[in-house]
Amino acid sequence: MRILGIDPGIGRTGYAILEQTKQKITLLACGCITTKTGEAEPARLLEIKTDLMAIIKKYKPEAICIESLFFAANAKTAMMVGQARGVVVVTAAESKLKIIEVTPLQVKIAATGYGKADKRQVQTMIVKLLKLKKIPKPDDVVDAIAIAWAGIGRTKY
Repeated sequence: MRILGIDPGIGRTGYAILEQTKQKITLLACGCITTKTGEAEPARLLEIKTDLMAIIKKYKPEAICIESLFFAANAKTAMMVGQARGVVVVTAAESKLKIIEVTPLQVKIAATGYGKADKRQVQTMIVKLLKLKKIPKPDDVVDAIAIAWAGIGRTKY
């Protein structure tokens, strides 16, 4: 089973591909889709879609995992994240991928066993669980890995 974890954002969309076999879960790839500040919003959203399609074609995941929407204090930021998330969901649907939604609480529990874990605790556990040498940067990448980890735990092998 291959799953694509996504941490959506207009400037940076983190992604991670995890593969689960009977023996283990392996991180195959991770990174950020980055758009240019100051570029028109439609062009930035199209960049996310184009790059995401390339990732899907290259790694051929069976499912995509994305966090459920939450309400942020900054309405403009929430709108931009919501638009990027919408692009991800539509791209996944076009690619006929199973879409798994997880809450931030479910991500924290999957990674640490504790729903009130802070960002650093989640990052540290992801490094241990996947036997990584260091915490991937930027934060959007490790967030995408944690989201994929939560998603893979919600699928049947």
